[in-house]
Amino acid sequence: MLLPRFHNLRWKNRARWKSLVCVLALAAGVAACAPRVDFRGAKIDEDALKSIQAGVSNQNQIATLLGSPSTTSTFDQWGTTWYYISAETEAVAFLAPETIDQQVLSIAFDKEGKVKEVKRYGMKDGRQVDFVSRETPTKGREITVLEQLLGNFGRFNNSGASTK
Repeated sequence: MLLPRFHNLRWKNRARWKSLVCVLALAAGVAACAPRVDFRGAKIDEDALKSIQAGVSNQNQIATLLGSPSTTSTFDQWGTTWYYISAETEAVAFLAPETIDQQVLSIAFDKEGKVKEVKRYGMKDGRQVDFVSRETPTKGREITVLEQLLGNFGRFNNSGASTK
C-alpha cells in the first residue's frame, strides 16, 4: 500500500516542477518583450536653462552650466550657434528602436560671444527626410574574387628584373 502512494507523490512533484518551469519560462518570455527605453544625448537641467539671459550670459558660462554642446554651427557668419541634442527611443525585443521624443536646444551667440537667443525644438518641429537610394553607374563589369585571382596569372612584368 505504501508503494502506490509514494508513486503518486512523485508524479505530483513532477507535475508541480513542470508547472513551475512553465511559469518561469512564460515570465521570462514576457519580460523579454517588455519595452527597453534608452536616453541618448544631452540632459538639460531646466533650472540652469532658466538662468541663461540673452545679452548677459556668455559662452564660458553656458559651457559651465550645460557642458559642451553636441554640435556647433558650421557657418559663423553672424556668430556661433551651439546645439544640445537628445533623443529617447523605445525598443521591444528584437524589433528596431522607435523614437519616442527628440529635443534640440539651440543657443545662438553674437560676435562678442554673448547669448543672442535660446530656442527649443521638439519632434513636431522636425521633418522626415527621404534618402535617395540611386547608385552612380560605373564603367566596367563586376568580377568575382576567383576571376580576379585567376586573371592575374601571366601578367607579371619582367622588364624591370635584373639578369645576372
